[in-house]
Amino acid sequence: MRPQKPGLPAGGYVMTGHILAIDQGTTSTRAIIFDQDLKVTASAQREFPQHFPQSGWVEHDPEDLLNSTVATCREAIDKSGVVPAAIGITNQRETVVVWDRRTGRAIHNAIVWQDRRTSDICTALRADGVELDITQRTGLLLDPYFSATKIAWILDQVPGAREAATDGDLLAGTVDCWLIWRLTGGRVHATDATNASRTMLFNIHALAWDAELCDTLRVPGLMLPELHDCADAFGTTDASILGHEIPILGVAGDQQAATIGQACFQPGMMKSTYGTGCFALLNTGDTPVASQNRLLTTVAYQLDGRAAYALEGSIFIAGAVVQWLRDGLHIIGSADESGTLAEHADAEQGVYIVPAFTGMGAPYWDADCRGAIFGLTRAAGRAELARAALESVAFQTRDLLGAMHADWQAAGQGGLDTVLRVDGGMTASNWTMQALADITGAPVDRPHVLETTAIGAAWLAGHQAGICPDQETFAANWAQERRFEPAMPADESERRYAGWQDAVRRTLSAP
Repeated sequence: MRPQKPGLPAGGYVMTGHILAIDQGTTSTRAIIFDQDLKVTASAQREFPQHFPQSGWVEHDPEDLLNSTVATCREAIDKSGVVPAAIGITNQRETVVVWDRRTGRAIHNAIVWQDRRTSDICTALRADGVELDITQRTGLLLDPYFSATKIAWILDQVPGAREAATDGDLLAGTVDCWLIWRLTGGRVHATDATNASRTMLFNIHALAWDAELCDTLRVPGLMLPELHDCADAFGTTDASILGHEIPILGVAGDQQAATIGQACFQPGMMKSTYGTGCFALLNTGDTPVASQNRLLTTVAYQLDGRAAYALEGSIFIAGAVVQWLRDGLHIIGSADESGTLAEHADAEQGVYIVPAFTGMGAPYWDADCRGAIFGLTRAAGRAELARAALESVAFQTRDLLGAMHADWQAAGQGGLDTVLRVDGGMTASNWTMQALADITGAPVDRPHVLETTAIGAAWLAGHQAGICPDQETFAANWAQERRFEPAMPADESERRYAGWQDAVRRTLSAP
Protein backbone atom coordinates (compact mmCIF):
# COMPACT_ATOMS: atom_id res chain seq x y z
CA MET A 1 0.00 0.00 0.00
CA ARG A 2 1.56 3.27 -1.11
CA PRO A 3 1.10 6.30 1.21
CA GLN A 4 -0.91 9.22 -0.12
CA LYS A 5 0.00 12.84 0.37
CA PRO A 6 -2.91 14.82 1.76
CA GLY A 7 -3.61 18.28 0.44
CA LEU A 8 -6.30 20.93 0.65
CA PRO A 9 -7.92 21.69 -2.70
CA ALA A 10 -10.24 24.59 -3.35
CA GLY A 11 -13.51 24.54 -1.44
CA GLY A 12 -12.13 23.22 1.84
CA TYR A 13 -12.20 19.55 0.88
CA VAL A 14 -9.38 17.34 2.05
CA MET A 15 -7.51 15.32 -0.59
CA THR A 16 -6.98 11.87 0.89
CA GLY A 17 -6.66 8.24 -0.13
CA HIS A 18 -10.41 7.69 -0.42
CA ILE A 19 -12.29 5.97 -3.24
CA LEU A 20 -15.71 6.87 -4.62
CA ALA A 21 -17.72 3.87 -5.79
CA ILE A 22 -20.62 4.56 -8.14
CA ASP A 23 -23.17 1.73 -8.02
CA GLN A 24 -25.67 2.42 -10.79
CA GLY A 25 -28.42 -0.18 -10.37
CA THR A 26 -31.74 -1.05 -11.94
CA THR A 27 -33.95 0.91 -9.57
CA SER A 28 -31.57 3.30 -7.82
CA THR A 29 -28.10 4.82 -7.91
CA ARG A 30 -25.75 4.85 -4.94
CA ALA A 31 -22.49 6.63 -4.33
CA ILE A 32 -20.31 5.34 -1.50
CA ILE A 33 -16.99 6.76 -0.34
CA PHE A 34 -14.57 4.22 1.13
CA ASP A 35 -11.32 4.84 2.95
CA GLN A 36 -8.16 2.93 2.02
CA ASP A 37 -9.22 0.08 4.30
CA LEU A 38 -12.52 -0.11 2.38
CA LYS A 39 -14.58 1.13 5.29
CA VAL A 40 -17.58 3.32 4.42
CA THR A 41 -17.04 7.02 5.06
CA ALA A 42 -20.18 8.46 3.47
CA SER A 43 -22.95 7.41 1.09
CA ALA A 44 -25.98 8.66 -0.78
CA GLN A 45 -28.74 6.93 -2.74
CA ARG A 46 -31.54 7.98 -5.09
CA GLU A 47 -34.25 6.01 -6.82
CA PHE A 48 -35.33 6.91 -10.34
CA PRO A 49 -38.44 6.15 -12.42
CA GLN A 50 -39.04 2.90 -14.28
CA HIS A 51 -40.86 3.05 -17.61
CA PHE A 52 -42.98 0.19 -18.99
CA PRO A 53 -44.25 1.29 -22.43
CA GLN A 54 -45.70 -2.13 -23.25
CA SER A 55 -45.96 -5.56 -21.68
CA GLY A 56 -42.44 -6.99 -21.39
CA TRP A 57 -40.78 -3.64 -22.21
CA VAL A 58 -38.63 -1.86 -19.60
CA GLU A 59 -36.90 1.48 -20.13
CA HIS A 60 -34.92 4.12 -18.25
CA ASP A 61 -34.42 7.75 -19.17
CA PRO A 62 -30.62 7.97 -19.64
CA GLU A 63 -30.66 11.46 -18.13
CA ASP A 64 -32.15 9.98 -14.95
CA LEU A 65 -29.21 7.56 -14.79
CA LEU A 66 -26.75 10.42 -15.19
CA ASN A 67 -28.52 12.91 -12.92
CA SER A 68 -28.95 10.41 -10.08
CA THR A 69 -25.25 9.54 -10.41
CA VAL A 70 -24.12 13.15 -10.29
CA ALA A 71 -26.45 14.02 -7.41
CA THR A 72 -25.42 11.07 -5.24
CA CYS A 73 -21.71 11.60 -5.95
CA ARG A 74 -21.90 15.28 -4.99
CA GLU A 75 -23.88 14.43 -1.86
CA ALA A 76 -21.42 11.75 -0.75
CA ILE A 77 -18.44 14.02 -1.39
CA ASP A 78 -20.09 16.83 0.57
CA LYS A 79 -20.93 14.52 3.48
CA SER A 80 -17.41 13.15 3.67
CA GLY A 81 -15.58 16.43 3.15
CA VAL A 82 -12.96 14.66 1.05
CA VAL A 83 -12.04 14.61 -2.61
CA PRO A 84 -11.69 10.96 -3.60
CA ALA A 85 -8.40 9.93 -5.18
CA ALA A 86 -10.19 7.61 -7.62
CA ILE A 87 -13.60 6.50 -8.86
CA GLY A 88 -14.79 2.95 -9.42
CA ILE A 89 -17.97 2.31 -11.41
CA THR A 90 -20.23 -0.71 -11.23
CA ASN A 91 -23.48 -0.86 -13.12
CA GLN A 92 -26.56 -2.76 -14.21
CA ARG A 93 -25.37 -4.86 -17.13
CA GLU A 94 -26.89 -5.42 -20.62
CA THR A 95 -28.93 -2.20 -20.32
CA VAL A 96 -27.88 -0.14 -23.32
CA VAL A 97 -27.86 3.50 -24.44
CA VAL A 98 -27.41 4.91 -27.94
CA TRP A 99 -26.44 8.58 -28.16
CA ASP A 100 -25.31 11.30 -30.54
CA ARG A 101 -21.56 11.85 -30.19
CA ARG A 102 -21.96 15.54 -31.13
CA THR A 103 -24.66 16.49 -28.62
CA GLY A 104 -24.06 13.80 -25.97
CA ARG A 105 -27.82 13.18 -25.90
CA ALA A 106 -29.45 9.77 -26.11
CA ILE A 107 -31.66 9.20 -29.16
CA HIS A 108 -33.96 6.82 -27.29
CA ASN A 109 -34.58 5.72 -23.72
CA ALA A 110 -32.16 3.14 -22.39
CA ILE A 111 -33.48 -0.37 -23.00
CA VAL A 112 -33.13 -2.28 -19.73
CA TRP A 113 -31.69 -5.78 -19.31
CA GLN A 114 -35.14 -7.10 -18.31
CA ASP A 115 -36.70 -5.95 -21.58
CA ARG A 116 -38.05 -8.64 -23.95
CA ARG A 117 -39.04 -6.56 -27.01
CA THR A 118 -36.42 -8.15 -29.26
CA SER A 119 -37.73 -11.70 -28.86
CA ASP A 120 -38.83 -11.75 -32.51
CA ILE A 121 -35.38 -10.60 -33.64
CA CYS A 122 -33.80 -13.43 -31.68
CA THR A 123 -36.29 -15.93 -33.10
CA ALA A 124 -35.44 -14.85 -36.65
CA LEU A 125 -31.71 -15.09 -35.98
CA ARG A 126 -32.18 -18.52 -34.48
CA ALA A 127 -34.04 -19.60 -37.61
CA ASP A 128 -31.05 -18.38 -39.64
CA GLY A 129 -28.89 -20.91 -37.75
CA VAL A 130 -26.49 -18.45 -36.10
CA GLU A 131 -27.11 -19.25 -32.42
CA LEU A 132 -24.38 -21.88 -32.07
CA ASP A 133 -21.78 -19.56 -33.60
CA ILE A 134 -22.85 -16.72 -31.29
CA THR A 135 -22.61 -18.99 -28.25
CA GLN A 136 -19.20 -20.34 -29.22
CA ARG A 137 -17.78 -16.83 -29.68
CA THR A 138 -19.47 -15.01 -26.80
CA GLY A 139 -20.38 -17.70 -24.24
CA LEU A 140 -23.93 -16.31 -24.30
CA LEU A 141 -27.27 -17.61 -25.55
CA LEU A 142 -29.22 -15.84 -28.25
CA ASP A 143 -31.66 -13.95 -26.05
CA PRO A 144 -33.26 -10.46 -25.76
CA TYR A 145 -31.50 -10.13 -22.38
CA PHE A 146 -28.24 -9.06 -24.03
CA SER A 147 -27.38 -5.68 -25.52
CA ALA A 148 -26.81 -6.30 -29.24
CA THR A 149 -30.39 -6.82 -30.37
CA LYS A 150 -31.45 -3.84 -28.25
CA ILE A 151 -28.99 -1.61 -30.15
CA ALA A 152 -30.21 -2.97 -33.49
CA TRP A 153 -33.82 -2.31 -32.48
CA ILE A 154 -33.07 1.34 -31.64
CA LEU A 155 -31.25 1.82 -34.94
CA ASP A 156 -34.21 0.37 -36.82
CA GLN A 157 -36.93 2.25 -34.93
CA VAL A 158 -35.49 5.78 -34.61
CA PRO A 159 -35.73 7.58 -37.98
CA GLY A 160 -32.30 8.17 -39.53
CA ALA A 161 -30.47 6.35 -36.73
CA ARG A 162 -29.01 3.53 -38.80
CA GLU A 163 -27.58 5.93 -41.36
CA ALA A 164 -26.15 8.15 -38.60
CA ALA A 165 -24.56 5.12 -36.93
CA THR A 166 -22.98 4.01 -40.21
CA ASP A 167 -21.58 7.53 -40.63
CA GLY A 168 -20.00 7.36 -37.15
CA ASP A 169 -22.28 9.98 -35.60
CA LEU A 170 -23.83 7.66 -33.00
CA LEU A 171 -22.23 5.82 -30.08
CA ALA A 172 -23.54 2.87 -28.12
CA GLY A 173 -22.63 1.39 -24.79
CA THR A 174 -23.73 -0.18 -21.55
CA VAL A 175 -24.47 2.11 -18.61
CA ASP A 176 -20.84 2.32 -17.46
CA CYS A 177 -19.89 3.56 -20.91
CA TRP A 178 -22.67 6.16 -20.93
CA LEU A 179 -21.61 7.47 -17.51
CA ILE A 180 -17.92 7.61 -18.47
CA TRP A 181 -18.75 9.58 -21.62
CA ARG A 182 -20.86 12.13 -19.75
CA LEU A 183 -18.70 12.38 -16.61
CA THR A 184 -15.58 13.03 -18.70
CA GLY A 185 -17.35 15.70 -20.72
CA GLY A 186 -17.50 13.54 -23.85
CA ARG A 187 -13.77 12.87 -23.97
CA VAL A 188 -13.73 9.10 -23.33
CA HIS A 189 -15.75 6.31 -24.95
CA ALA A 190 -14.65 3.20 -23.07
CA THR A 191 -15.85 0.09 -21.27
CA ASP A 192 -14.29 -2.88 -19.50
CA ALA A 193 -14.17 -6.54 -20.48
CA THR A 194 -16.93 -7.64 -18.08
CA ASN A 195 -19.52 -5.26 -19.48
CA ALA A 196 -18.37 -5.94 -23.03
CA SER A 197 -18.85 -9.66 -22.44
CA ARG A 198 -22.58 -9.07 -21.90
CA THR A 199 -23.28 -7.40 -25.25
CA MET A 200 -23.24 -10.49 -27.53
CA LEU A 201 -20.65 -8.60 -29.65
CA PHE A 202 -17.51 -9.52 -27.66
CA ASN A 203 -15.37 -12.57 -28.38
CA ILE A 204 -14.48 -13.97 -24.95
CA HIS A 205 -11.58 -16.00 -26.39
CA ALA A 206 -9.91 -13.14 -28.30
CA LEU A 207 -11.01 -10.58 -25.64
CA ALA A 208 -11.98 -8.21 -28.44
CA TRP A 209 -15.01 -6.95 -30.37
CA ASP A 210 -15.97 -9.46 -33.05
CA ALA A 211 -16.48 -7.89 -36.50
CA GLU A 212 -18.42 -10.89 -37.81
CA LEU A 213 -20.83 -10.73 -34.89
CA CYS A 214 -21.31 -7.01 -35.48
CA ASP A 215 -22.29 -7.82 -39.08
CA THR A 216 -24.59 -10.68 -38.04
CA LEU A 217 -26.35 -8.62 -35.39
CA ARG A 218 -26.38 -5.43 -37.49
CA VAL A 219 -24.45 -3.21 -35.08
CA PRO A 220 -21.82 -0.96 -36.75
CA GLY A 221 -18.46 -1.46 -35.03
CA LEU A 222 -17.87 2.32 -35.19
CA MET A 223 -20.39 2.71 -32.37
CA LEU A 224 -18.55 0.56 -29.87
CA PRO A 225 -16.22 1.77 -27.09
CA GLU A 226 -12.54 1.09 -26.46
CA LEU A 227 -11.88 -1.99 -24.35
CA HIS A 228 -10.02 -1.89 -21.03
CA ASP A 229 -9.06 -4.09 -18.10
CA CYS A 230 -11.32 -3.75 -15.07
CA ALA A 231 -8.58 -1.80 -13.28
CA ASP A 232 -7.34 0.79 -15.75
CA ALA A 233 -7.40 4.49 -16.63
CA PHE A 234 -10.86 5.41 -17.98
CA GLY A 235 -10.37 9.17 -18.08
CA THR A 236 -10.90 11.98 -15.59
CA THR A 237 -14.18 13.60 -14.59
CA ASP A 238 -14.87 17.11 -15.81
CA ALA A 239 -14.59 19.50 -12.84
CA SER A 240 -17.86 21.20 -13.80
CA ILE A 241 -19.80 17.97 -13.28
CA LEU A 242 -18.68 16.63 -9.88
CA GLY A 243 -16.89 19.75 -8.73
CA HIS A 244 -13.48 18.10 -8.98
CA GLU A 245 -11.29 16.33 -11.49
CA ILE A 246 -11.16 12.71 -10.32
CA PRO A 247 -9.66 9.81 -12.28
CA ILE A 248 -11.95 6.87 -13.08
CA LEU A 249 -9.71 3.85 -12.45
CA GLY A 250 -12.01 0.86 -12.09
CA VAL A 251 -15.08 -0.52 -13.91
CA ALA A 252 -16.97 -3.81 -13.68
CA GLY A 253 -20.52 -4.96 -14.30
CA ASP A 254 -22.44 -5.32 -11.07
CA GLN A 255 -22.33 -9.10 -10.81
CA GLN A 256 -18.64 -9.29 -11.61
CA ALA A 257 -17.99 -6.48 -9.14
CA ALA A 258 -19.82 -8.51 -6.49
CA THR A 259 -17.70 -11.54 -7.38
CA ILE A 260 -14.61 -9.41 -6.76
CA GLY A 261 -16.11 -7.89 -3.60
CA GLN A 262 -16.78 -11.40 -2.29
CA ALA A 263 -13.12 -12.26 -2.99
CA CYS A 264 -14.07 -15.21 -5.20
CA PHE A 265 -10.67 -15.24 -6.88
CA GLN A 266 -10.06 -19.00 -6.82
CA PRO A 267 -11.57 -21.54 -9.25
CA GLY A 268 -14.55 -23.28 -7.67
CA MET A 269 -15.58 -20.30 -5.52
CA MET A 270 -19.12 -19.08 -5.99
CA LYS A 271 -21.20 -16.05 -5.11
CA SER A 272 -24.89 -15.34 -5.50
CA THR A 273 -26.35 -11.83 -5.45
CA TYR A 274 -30.00 -11.22 -4.57
CA GLY A 275 -31.19 -7.86 -5.81
CA THR A 276 -33.92 -7.15 -8.37
CA GLY A 277 -32.79 -10.39 -10.00
CA CYS A 278 -30.44 -13.11 -8.80
CA PHE A 279 -27.08 -13.83 -10.37
CA ALA A 280 -24.82 -16.69 -9.40
CA LEU A 281 -21.22 -16.81 -10.67
CA LEU A 282 -18.81 -19.72 -10.36
CA ASN A 283 -15.15 -18.85 -10.92
CA THR A 284 -13.64 -21.26 -13.48
CA GLY A 285 -10.18 -19.68 -13.58
CA ASP A 286 -8.38 -18.97 -16.83
CA THR A 287 -10.46 -21.53 -18.75
CA PRO A 288 -13.85 -20.59 -20.24
CA VAL A 289 -16.09 -23.59 -19.51
CA ALA A 290 -18.71 -24.19 -22.20
CA SER A 291 -22.02 -24.95 -20.52
CA GLN A 292 -24.05 -28.01 -21.48
CA ASN A 293 -26.94 -26.80 -19.31
CA ARG A 294 -27.79 -23.40 -20.76
CA LEU A 295 -25.67 -21.39 -18.35
CA LEU A 296 -23.57 -18.49 -19.59
CA THR A 297 -19.81 -18.44 -19.97
CA THR A 298 -18.61 -14.96 -19.16
CA VAL A 299 -15.62 -12.87 -18.10
CA ALA A 300 -15.43 -12.72 -14.29
CA TYR A 301 -12.76 -10.00 -14.40
CA GLN A 302 -9.77 -8.96 -16.47
CA LEU A 303 -6.60 -7.68 -14.81
CA ASP A 304 -3.22 -7.01 -16.42
CA GLY A 305 -4.57 -8.20 -19.75
CA ARG A 306 -5.53 -11.64 -18.41
CA ALA A 307 -9.12 -12.78 -18.02
CA ALA A 308 -10.62 -14.98 -15.36
CA TYR A 309 -13.83 -16.66 -16.48
CA ALA A 310 -17.04 -17.73 -14.81
CA LEU A 311 -20.15 -19.80 -15.34
CA GLU A 312 -23.17 -17.64 -14.65
CA GLY A 313 -26.79 -18.36 -13.97
CA SER A 314 -29.17 -15.41 -14.32
CA ILE A 315 -32.55 -15.26 -12.59
CA PHE A 316 -34.63 -12.34 -13.81
CA ILE A 317 -36.92 -12.01 -10.78
CA ALA A 318 -35.67 -12.29 -7.19
CA GLY A 319 -36.19 -9.21 -5.01
CA ALA A 320 -38.65 -7.98 -7.64
CA VAL A 321 -41.14 -10.65 -6.53
CA VAL A 322 -41.16 -9.08 -3.06
CA GLN A 323 -41.73 -5.67 -4.65
CA TRP A 324 -44.70 -7.23 -6.44
CA LEU A 325 -46.13 -8.43 -3.13
CA ARG A 326 -45.81 -4.87 -1.87
CA ASP A 327 -46.73 -2.76 -4.89
CA GLY A 328 -48.85 -5.15 -6.96
CA LEU A 329 -50.80 -7.22 -4.45
CA HIS A 330 -50.45 -4.79 -1.51
CA ILE A 331 -50.22 -7.68 0.96
CA ILE A 332 -47.13 -6.22 2.69
CA GLY A 333 -46.26 -2.65 3.52
CA SER A 334 -42.48 -3.03 3.27
CA ALA A 335 -40.09 -5.62 1.88
CA ASP A 336 -38.80 -6.67 5.30
CA GLU A 337 -42.30 -7.83 6.31
CA SER A 338 -42.13 -10.73 3.85
CA GLY A 339 -39.86 -12.91 5.98
CA THR A 340 -41.93 -12.39 9.13
CA LEU A 341 -45.10 -13.23 7.21
CA ALA A 342 -43.54 -16.31 5.59
CA GLU A 343 -42.46 -17.62 8.99
CA HIS A 344 -46.12 -18.00 9.96
CA ALA A 345 -47.22 -19.72 6.74
CA ASP A 346 -48.64 -23.22 6.61
CA ALA A 347 -45.92 -25.05 4.66
CA GLU A 348 -48.30 -27.93 3.94
CA GLN A 349 -50.39 -25.70 1.68
CA GLY A 350 -47.91 -26.34 -1.15
CA VAL A 351 -48.27 -22.94 -2.83
CA TYR A 352 -45.73 -22.17 -5.57
CA ILE A 353 -45.14 -18.87 -7.34
CA VAL A 354 -43.20 -19.05 -10.60
CA PRO A 355 -42.24 -15.36 -11.02
CA ALA A 356 -41.80 -15.36 -14.80
CA PHE A 357 -42.93 -11.74 -15.10
CA THR A 358 -40.50 -11.18 -17.98
CA GLY A 359 -39.88 -14.80 -18.93
CA MET A 360 -37.54 -17.31 -17.31
CA GLY A 361 -33.77 -17.04 -17.23
CA ALA A 362 -31.23 -19.81 -16.65
CA PRO A 363 -31.39 -22.70 -17.13
CA TYR A 364 -34.73 -22.42 -19.00
CA TRP A 365 -34.32 -19.29 -21.15
CA ASP A 366 -37.96 -18.97 -22.09
CA ALA A 367 -38.65 -15.38 -23.12
CA ASP A 368 -42.36 -15.92 -23.78
CA CYS A 369 -43.68 -17.61 -20.63
CA ARG A 370 -45.25 -15.50 -17.89
CA GLY A 371 -45.72 -15.83 -14.16
CA ALA A 372 -48.09 -18.25 -12.49
CA ILE A 373 -49.29 -19.37 -9.05
CA PHE A 374 -50.04 -23.02 -8.31
CA GLY A 375 -51.51 -24.90 -5.36
CA LEU A 376 -54.00 -22.31 -4.11
CA THR A 377 -56.71 -23.46 -1.70
CA ARG A 378 -59.25 -21.58 0.37
CA ALA A 379 -56.83 -21.90 3.29
CA ALA A 380 -54.03 -20.06 1.44
CA GLY A 381 -53.56 -16.43 2.34
CA ARG A 382 -51.03 -13.63 2.65
CA ALA A 383 -48.52 -15.70 4.61
CA GLU A 384 -48.55 -18.57 2.12
CA LEU A 385 -48.05 -16.19 -0.80
CA ALA A 386 -45.14 -14.50 1.00
CA ARG A 387 -43.52 -17.86 1.68
CA ALA A 388 -44.02 -18.98 -1.92
CA ALA A 389 -42.49 -15.75 -3.21
CA LEU A 390 -39.36 -16.08 -1.08
CA GLU A 391 -39.01 -19.79 -1.72
CA SER A 392 -39.18 -19.16 -5.48
CA VAL A 393 -35.79 -17.49 -5.17
CA ALA A 394 -34.34 -20.51 -3.34
CA PHE A 395 -35.81 -22.93 -5.88
CA GLN A 396 -34.39 -20.95 -8.79
CA THR A 397 -30.99 -20.90 -7.09
CA ARG A 398 -31.12 -24.67 -6.77
CA ASP A 399 -31.84 -24.86 -10.52
CA LEU A 400 -28.63 -22.92 -11.12
CA LEU A 401 -26.54 -24.96 -8.69
CA GLY A 402 -27.60 -28.20 -10.33
CA ALA A 403 -26.58 -26.90 -13.74
CA MET A 404 -23.24 -25.61 -12.42
CA HIS A 405 -22.40 -28.91 -10.75
CA ALA A 406 -23.10 -30.75 -14.00
CA ASP A 407 -21.01 -28.36 -16.12
CA TRP A 408 -18.13 -28.42 -13.62
CA GLN A 409 -18.01 -32.22 -13.70
CA ALA A 410 -18.34 -32.31 -17.50
CA ALA A 411 -15.30 -30.04 -17.70
CA GLY A 412 -13.29 -32.67 -15.83
CA GLN A 413 -13.09 -30.70 -12.59
CA GLY A 414 -14.59 -33.45 -10.41
CA GLY A 415 -17.03 -32.72 -7.61
CA LEU A 416 -17.90 -29.19 -6.54
CA ASP A 417 -18.08 -28.52 -2.79
CA THR A 418 -20.43 -25.56 -2.96
CA VAL A 419 -20.51 -22.83 -0.36
CA LEU A 420 -22.65 -19.88 -1.39
CA ARG A 421 -21.27 -16.45 -0.58
CA VAL A 422 -24.33 -14.24 -0.74
CA ASP A 423 -25.01 -10.52 -0.96
CA GLY A 424 -27.75 -8.13 -1.99
CA GLY A 425 -30.80 -6.70 -0.27
CA MET A 426 -32.63 -10.00 0.25
CA THR A 427 -29.77 -11.46 2.29
CA ALA A 428 -30.74 -9.29 5.26
CA SER A 429 -33.67 -11.67 5.84
CA ASN A 430 -32.60 -14.56 8.07
CA TRP A 431 -35.71 -16.54 7.10
CA THR A 432 -34.89 -16.24 3.40
CA MET A 433 -31.26 -17.23 3.88
CA GLN A 434 -32.24 -20.28 5.95
CA ALA A 435 -34.75 -21.26 3.25
CA LEU A 436 -31.97 -20.88 0.69
CA ALA A 437 -29.70 -23.24 2.65
CA ASP A 438 -32.55 -25.72 3.20
CA ILE A 439 -33.67 -25.88 -0.43
CA THR A 440 -30.19 -25.92 -2.01
CA GLY A 441 -28.63 -28.19 0.60
CA ALA A 442 -25.58 -25.90 0.64
CA PRO A 443 -24.07 -23.72 3.39
CA VAL A 444 -24.83 -20.04 2.88
CA ASP A 445 -22.21 -17.51 4.01
CA ARG A 446 -23.32 -13.93 4.62
CA PRO A 447 -20.42 -11.47 4.87
CA HIS A 448 -20.02 -8.76 7.48
CA VAL A 449 -20.20 -6.10 4.78
CA LEU A 450 -23.09 -6.53 2.36
CA GLU A 451 -21.98 -3.72 0.02
CA THR A 452 -19.95 -6.23 -1.96
CA THR A 453 -20.76 -4.77 -5.40
CA ALA A 454 -19.56 -1.31 -4.41
CA ILE A 455 -16.55 -2.77 -2.57
CA GLY A 456 -15.55 -4.65 -5.71
CA ALA A 457 -15.63 -1.45 -7.76
CA ALA A 458 -13.79 0.45 -5.03
CA TRP A 459 -11.08 -2.19 -4.75
CA LEU A 460 -10.49 -2.12 -8.52
CA ALA A 461 -10.05 1.66 -8.53
CA GLY A 462 -8.09 1.70 -5.28
CA HIS A 463 -5.77 -1.07 -6.43
CA GLN A 464 -5.10 0.76 -9.69
CA ALA A 465 -4.40 3.95 -7.72
CA GLY A 466 -2.01 2.15 -5.36
CA ILE A 467 -4.28 2.77 -2.37
CA CYS A 468 -5.77 -0.67 -1.72
CA PRO A 469 -3.96 -3.95 -1.02
CA ASP A 470 -3.22 -6.69 -3.52
CA GLN A 471 -5.62 -9.52 -4.37
CA GLU A 472 -4.32 -11.95 -1.76
CA THR A 473 -4.45 -9.45 1.10
CA PHE A 474 -7.89 -8.26 0.04
CA ALA A 475 -9.17 -11.85 -0.03
CA ALA A 476 -7.68 -12.60 3.38
CA ASN A 477 -9.65 -9.71 4.87
CA TRP A 478 -13.04 -11.11 3.75
CA ALA A 479 -15.08 -11.84 6.89
CA GLN A 480 -18.18 -13.93 7.46
CA GLU A 481 -21.02 -12.49 9.54
CA ARG A 482 -23.10 -15.69 9.69
CA ARG A 483 -23.28 -19.13 8.11
CA PHE A 484 -26.69 -20.73 7.48
CA GLU A 485 -26.47 -24.53 7.46
CA PRO A 486 -29.16 -26.74 5.84
CA ALA A 487 -31.65 -27.80 8.53
CA MET A 488 -34.63 -29.13 6.56
CA PRO A 489 -34.77 -32.95 6.25
CA ALA A 490 -33.48 -34.02 2.84
CA ASP A 491 -36.67 -35.85 1.89
CA GLU A 492 -38.78 -32.77 2.60
CA SER A 493 -36.42 -30.56 0.59
CA GLU A 494 -36.62 -32.99 -2.33
CA ARG A 495 -40.42 -33.14 -2.13
CA ARG A 496 -40.73 -29.37 -2.18
CA TYR A 497 -38.25 -29.05 -5.04
CA ALA A 498 -40.17 -31.66 -7.07
CA GLY A 499 -43.28 -29.50 -6.62
CA TRP A 500 -41.35 -26.51 -7.93
CA GLN A 501 -40.15 -28.42 -10.98
CA ASP A 502 -43.74 -29.44 -11.75
CA ALA A 503 -44.89 -25.82 -11.45
CA VAL A 504 -42.14 -24.66 -13.81
CA ARG A 505 -43.05 -27.32 -16.39
CA ARG A 506 -46.62 -26.04 -16.35
CA THR A 507 -45.44 -22.44 -16.75
CA LEU A 508 -42.98 -22.76 -19.63
CA SER A 509 -44.37 -21.84 -23.02
CA ALA A 510 -45.17 -24.66 -25.43
CA PRO A 511 -42.26 -25.59 -27.78
